[in-house]
Amino acid sequence: RNPDILVGENDLTALSYLHEPAVLHNLKVRFTDSKLIYTYCGIVLVAINPYENLPIYGSDIINAYSGQNMGDMDPHIFAVAEEAYKQMARDERNQSIIVSGESGAGKTVSAKYAMRYFATVSGAATEANVEEKVLASNPIMEAIGNAKTTRNDNSSRFGKYIEIGFDKRYRIIGANMRTYLLEKSRVVFQADEERNYHIFYQLCASSHLPEFKNLKLGSADDFHCTNQGRNPVIDGVDDAKEMCTTQHAFSLLGINELNQKGLFQVLAAILHLGNVEIKDRDSDSSIIPPNNRHLTVFCELMGVTYQDMSHWLCHKKLKTAQETYIKPIPRLQASNARDALAKHIYAKVFNWIVDHVNKSLRATVKQHSFIGVLDIYGFETFEINSFEQFCINYANEKLQQQFNMVRTEQFGDKQCLFQHYGAPCHKMPKGSDDSWAQKLYNTHLKTCSLFEKPRMSNKAFIIQHFADKVQYQCDGFLEKNKDTVNEEQINVLKASKLDLLVELFQDGEKVTSPSGTAPGGRTRLSVKPKEIRPGASSKEHKKTVGCQFRNSLAMLMETLNATTPHYVRCIKPNDLKFPFTFDPKRAVQQLRACGVLETIRISAAGFPSRWTYQEFFSRYRVLMKQKDVLSDRRLTCRNVLEKLVQDQDKYQFGKTKIFFRAGQVAYLEKLRADKLRKACVRIQKTIRCWLVRKKYLRKKHAAITIQRYTRGHQARCLVKYMRQTLAAITIQKFQRMCVQRKLYLQKQAAALVMQTILRAYMARQKYQGLLRNHKAVFIQKHVRGWLARQRYKRSLRAIVYLQCCIRRMKAKKELKTLKIEARSVEHFKKLNVGMENKIMQLQRKLDEQAKDNRVTSERLNCLETSHAVESEKLKVEVSKLKGIEEEAKNNANRVTSLLEELERLRKELTTTQKEKKTIEDWATKYRDEMEKMVAELKQQNGLLKTDKDDLNRMIKEQSQQMTEKMTRALAEETQQLESDLNEERSRYQNLLTEHLRLEERYDDLKEEITLSVSVPKPGHRRTDSTHSSNGSECTYNSEFAESEESSRHGEVSGDVTRGMDTSLTLKLQKRVTELEQEKSSLRNELENKEEQFQRARDDEEHKKSRGAELEYESLKRQELDSENKKLKHDLTAMRQSLLGNAGAGAGAPGSPPYKVLMDQLNSSCEELEVRKEEVLILRSQLVSQKEAMQHKETMTEPVHYAEDVHKMKDSGAITQAYLGLKETNRLLEGQMQQQRRSYDNEVEVLRGELQSVKEENNRQQQLLAQNLQLPPEARIEASLQHEITRLTNENLEMLRTEDPTAYRSAKVNILRRMVDLMEQLEKQDKTIRKLKKQLKVFSKKIGEMGAGQVDTISPGQMVEETVRPVNIPRREKDFQGMLEYKKEDELKLVKNLILELKPRGVAVNLIPGLPAYILFMCLRHADYVNDDQKVRTLLTSTINSIKKILKKRGDDFETVSFWLSNTCRFLHCLKQYSGDESFMKHNTPKQNDHCLSNFDLAEYRQVLSDLAIQIYQQLIKCMENILQPMIVSGMLEHETIQGVSGVKPTGLRKRTSSIADEGTYTLETILRQLSAFHSTMCQHGTDPELIKQVVKQQFYIIGAVTLNNLLLRKDMCSWSKGMQIRYNVSQLEEWLRDKSLMLCGAKETLEPLIQAAQLLQVKKKTDEDAEAICSMCNSLSTSQIVKVLNLYTPVNEFEERVSVTFIRTIQTRLRDRCETPQLLMDTKIIYPVTFPFNPSSLALETIQIPGSLNLAFLTRV
Repeated sequence: RNPDILVGENDLTALSYLHEPAVLHNLKVRFTDSKLIYTYCGIVLVAINPYENLPIYGSDIINAYSGQNMGDMDPHIFAVAEEAYKQMARDERNQSIIVSGESGAGKTVSAKYAMRYFATVSGAATEANVEEKVLASNPIMEAIGNAKTTRNDNSSRFGKYIEIGFDKRYRIIGANMRTYLLEKSRVVFQADEERNYHIFYQLCASSHLPEFKNLKLGSADDFHCTNQGRNPVIDGVDDAKEMCTTQHAFSLLGINELNQKGLFQVLAAILHLGNVEIKDRDSDSSIIPPNNRHLTVFCELMGVTYQDMSHWLCHKKLKTAQETYIKPIPRLQASNARDALAKHIYAKVFNWIVDHVNKSLRATVKQHSFIGVLDIYGFETFEINSFEQFCINYANEKLQQQFNMVRTEQFGDKQCLFQHYGAPCHKMPKGSDDSWAQKLYNTHLKTCSLFEKPRMSNKAFIIQHFADKVQYQCDGFLEKNKDTVNEEQINVLKASKLDLLVELFQDGEKVTSPSGTAPGGRTRLSVKPKEIRPGASSKEHKKTVGCQFRNSLAMLMETLNATTPHYVRCIKPNDLKFPFTFDPKRAVQQLRACGVLETIRISAAGFPSRWTYQEFFSRYRVLMKQKDVLSDRRLTCRNVLEKLVQDQDKYQFGKTKIFFRAGQVAYLEKLRADKLRKACVRIQKTIRCWLVRKKYLRKKHAAITIQRYTRGHQARCLVKYMRQTLAAITIQKFQRMCVQRKLYLQKQAAALVMQTILRAYMARQKYQGLLRNHKAVFIQKHVRGWLARQRYKRSLRAIVYLQCCIRRMKAKKELKTLKIEARSVEHFKKLNVGMENKIMQLQRKLDEQAKDNRVTSERLNCLETSHAVESEKLKVEVSKLKGIEEEAKNNANRVTSLLEELERLRKELTTTQKEKKTIEDWATKYRDEMEKMVAELKQQNGLLKTDKDDLNRMIKEQSQQMTEKMTRALAEETQQLESDLNEERSRYQNLLTEHLRLEERYDDLKEEITLSVSVPKPGHRRTDSTHSSNGSECTYNSEFAESEESSRHGEVSGDVTRGMDTSLTLKLQKRVTELEQEKSSLRNELENKEEQFQRARDDEEHKKSRGAELEYESLKRQELDSENKKLKHDLTAMRQSLLGNAGAGAGAPGSPPYKVLMDQLNSSCEELEVRKEEVLILRSQLVSQKEAMQHKETMTEPVHYAEDVHKMKDSGAITQAYLGLKETNRLLEGQMQQQRRSYDNEVEVLRGELQSVKEENNRQQQLLAQNLQLPPEARIEASLQHEITRLTNENLEMLRTEDPTAYRSAKVNILRRMVDLMEQLEKQDKTIRKLKKQLKVFSKKIGEMGAGQVDTISPGQMVEETVRPVNIPRREKDFQGMLEYKKEDELKLVKNLILELKPRGVAVNLIPGLPAYILFMCLRHADYVNDDQKVRTLLTSTINSIKKILKKRGDDFETVSFWLSNTCRFLHCLKQYSGDESFMKHNTPKQNDHCLSNFDLAEYRQVLSDLAIQIYQQLIKCMENILQPMIVSGMLEHETIQGVSGVKPTGLRKRTSSIADEGTYTLETILRQLSAFHSTMCQHGTDPELIKQVVKQQFYIIGAVTLNNLLLRKDMCSWSKGMQIRYNVSQLEEWLRDKSLMLCGAKETLEPLIQAAQLLQVKKKTDEDAEAICSMCNSLSTSQIVKVLNLYTPVNEFEERVSVTFIRTIQTRLRDRCETPQLLMDTKIIYPVTFPFNPSSLALETIQIPGSLNLAFLTRV
């Protein structure tokens, strides 16, 4: 049993034990587990059909295998093709690739991919696209030669050998095809589940198309030739589309539509012929019914007569020596003749197509070498084997003989059998199969050991082939060998009106071509007959099928023996066509049949295992002791092997390798595994001891610690217990006390409550009694008082009444008396006696009485008053008493009612108490319900608050998500725009590459054409290559240049017209024009993309800058005021300086006034720029303010409205809120309108100021333009005048606004001062001119003075002379940075500066970019003198010269880097000095003065940019060519960490060793090369951004090539190799850090390689590991991940393989990934390059031209 390290090995011969079980197990592991279909077996490539499309045949795989050694990569058909191609080029010997295997094993596909490889890697030597034609022959041959069988849906039913021709440069120039054994019987017969040839079904599927209507075809089920298999459809194949492919291939191979139409007519006629029905007339004759539809169509399509064809289908002609007979034939023979004719016609069509394919593929030039691809049937054995299997197996015997010369003598016996069969067959016209079988028995049964006779049959024989015994049945052998057809039928076809049919049968066919046999046979075969020489005898054409096959096979073997063969054995893994299903029984049968096991047996007999000494030492170093290791590896290996293997016959020592017999590597692996196992056991023992001791010490320490903590814990617990006990007692004491005290207090409180209640009750009762008594007394008192008052009032009224009555009676009596006295006079007289005295007395008395009366009246008044008061009081009392009386009466009346009311109230009280109780119960219930409802409402409120918070959070999250989404969308859109821009750049740059390739091709053709002209005309003038007109120059050539170029081309074309291919030239010119148009469209599209991208970026910046403050305007006004004040101050200083220094030398250039004036001029220019910026800023602020106001108007109202509405639950609150909101809106609207009015006023003011600033700006520009046209002296004066006028006007305007009177006086004073200043300026100008003249005189004197005169000069003069020359260098300061040259020196300039300049020589010590600066300075002078022709010719010569030097020395990295740097610098100079404001931001004022003034060179900038792109791509290719051989060796094969990687045996194939030998590339080599690239570019002054792009491209190449080789090499996919790769990547990253290039994006290009290395190292068992791998490997595609897992190979026995289940889990998890199915990374990708503008700070006037450049003819201006 082979060791596990050898299981799944690439080469079967590397297995230690070479036997069938080991071989089958190795193939099964590779096929089913690793999904690898190719395996080496020595010099044979075993290819197992996967029955599934695999992504391993793309152009990326072809590029990966191109140039690689056969053993360095995993087995592949491309590796065999590359080996053949390499040996053809190296050994100058023709090659052959022999592809064999049984039907369905994949022979045709393997041959197709081999041809595709040659077509891809070699290219074509001409423009005829021969490689496309070679590939286009495949669909044609598949259509007419392939069919569906039970074993294969696209089985080749013929053998073919294609010779692909190459020229001396090993480019494809043509091809030739030879075919063998076409199965013609399939035309008329198919078994079940099989089909006829594909072309018939393609025609039937396309019958609905207009061009096929005349063929009168229908469905394939309608024709006998296509419906016998009863399965006319192949899954996944569209016959109509395949027909289009076939037609396209016909057209590509030069078969015109007329011939195609004829072919399709003949093929359709075959289908109709198969449907012709033949009936019996009698037992010996047959007949075709008249007007047979299918025969009619057949005759129409073939252009023959119906009568002739129907007659000869049922008759035949017999010839004797004297007569000729026409004999009818029976129906069976007629049917066989009809089928034979169909087969014969199809064979003719097949041969015609092959001939025309060969004519189309025929080389037009002499063939130097070829590679042949043989696609031939493999060894066949069935239950019934007949003539076809005999021929096929004979061919395989011949091929096996050629493959293995050991069995030559056995094959000789079989060849005798075939010669006995083939040679005499045509001599036995009356022979039978039985007689022939008896002859075989008699001849070979006793003489040949490989020939046997079956026991139970006399019509069969057995032959022991190299693969197996095969029994052949003799029935039909002779008939199949003859394969005849009716000659009269052929004559009818020859008389056809169809030209193609006549052409098919015109090759002198006197005797029929071999054809098929009776329908009982399994298959019918045919071969292409050899070309017939004119005048040859007819006997040559009567060869049997066997003879023809033997002759063609002999020719094939002769060809193969003259070439170096390469073998591909195709194996069919199962008969059910299941993908990746391996049937060992079927596989071993085919391995035996293909001779693979025979090869393995031969290898096992020798020394199959072989190791280099270094590999053996590295692998088995563990078996050696230290003393055995010597400096000589060979001697060390010899000594160790002598000790380990006692039998010296088991190994042999070679010059560089050790050879082992079978089983020895397994023995050594066992010894190594045992030694490693012992070492592992010892290491494990020691480590386990250390671990156990460490664990014991850790446990001991832990136990002590636990004990310490436990004891401490116990002590603490005891103390705690004691404390708790004491605390418990104390607590119990106080608790008991509290309980008792609480009980006492409760009892005391209860007693006090009871006493209180009782005493309160008694007090209330006593109080109620007292209250009742008091109320009763009160009532009694008032009642008794009232009763007493009533009695008193009654008594008083009675008394008063009595008094009144008595007084009335007395008054009446007195009145009566007085009345009587009055009537009596005497009485009066009596009364009057003494009356006078009495009167006096009475008078006196009356006076006194009046006086008393007055007093009394006063008293009476007082009494009356008091009485009135008293009466009033009494009245009030009386009224009160009356009220009391009435109240008493009422009370007396109310007592009853009150008692009734009291009774009623008692009843109501009872009822009310009941209701109260009910209400209290209801209230309690209601309160509970309310509390419950409140709780629920609180809960709902909480939920609502939570919902509200959730909603707010959701709103915030949604707003944040929307913001993030918008940001992400913007980022994605920006990224999409960038990607689109990069794609457009990539397309444009690829187009430039194609354009450059066409230019080079065009130049090569011109050179070839020029060289082909032997004798040029006398007037011929050859066009220099530096002036060649190409597509890129068409955009910028001037009329003169165009006319000159056209004249030169006219001269050249006039000389070489006769030797030129006009069609090719027109084709190239048309292609160049198309490329130019596409280039211009792509350029426009690129510019549009860039504009869109720039516009999007500007919009973003504009949105970000909207938050400027509104106070900016006032600040700018203040700044403008301060600037105005500063200008006033400067004007005052200027006036003072002019007035104070108005002397003779005051106006000198170095004087203060002059300096002041120059400063003022500079400041005025700066102020003009500042004002321009201020105007732009103010304009942007106005726009932002307007947008802000609009935003404020739209966003004022609905800010918090929604949240407030949610908070308001009742309508009243909402109404109040609405009213408040309306009031708020009114206030806000008023404020907003007021603010808008103020804002509009400000806007109007600012617009006025802006308009004035614009007018001022325009006026300044006009004055500046006028000043620029003046001489320098007048320019200064005009600037000063303008500045003084401007400042004066500003000051006057300010004075006018402040004080009109002061304004007028100041205006007069200023005008006077201006006049004075003008006079002073004139005086200063005169002084300056005088000083200039003196300066010229003195400089002239200094130049004429000699050395002797210097001694005679006085010290004062010396001082003057040393002081005055200080002004001389000032002329250098006025140097304009231009170089003048004559037009005739232009070629010399280009030659010395470009063509002959060597970067390693003179250019190393120059300023970086000096040639670019010199060329630009020359260009500036041409622009300065306004010479259009000079500008354009200089640029044209420069561009063409750079192209020429790059074409000549394009492989030199330093040259390409040097001119890339100079081209970019020249481009930057054209931008920096173009006058465009966007490129002048970083310029100094002096550099702005050097800008181009007359020409706009934007078109030239585009041309230079295209040239820079071409140089960049050439630089990348140059670097790739240098790095490519280093990458695989340095990154994968070299062991950077020694001893980590294991070594595996290599078998027969040579594989590059992973051990660093002398001359092997290492990682240090790669790093040194990268450092050399970087230092060279830095030395040449390449832009830093461009260096970053170059480094990124370098690292992408390194990562892509490394990963591609990792994916194609099973021996590199191991854990240790993953560690090596990660270490190498870390070294590359360290290099990036050292060069400060970590941010250039180079590290990201290595991410796929890093992830692949991590994938090799991570754990690969569980589902968690699968999830980790899927999340980790996001830069790898699914196919790449699965490929790495399939290729993962343990180097040591301690590693485990990746299970199939785990790989399927990975595939399931990665199923949803959207990615391309491409396996390998495209190493040809070049990232789009950009050239960011990089202005130079170098002043042109300071550049010095070194003499080493030989540019003395340039003059500095």
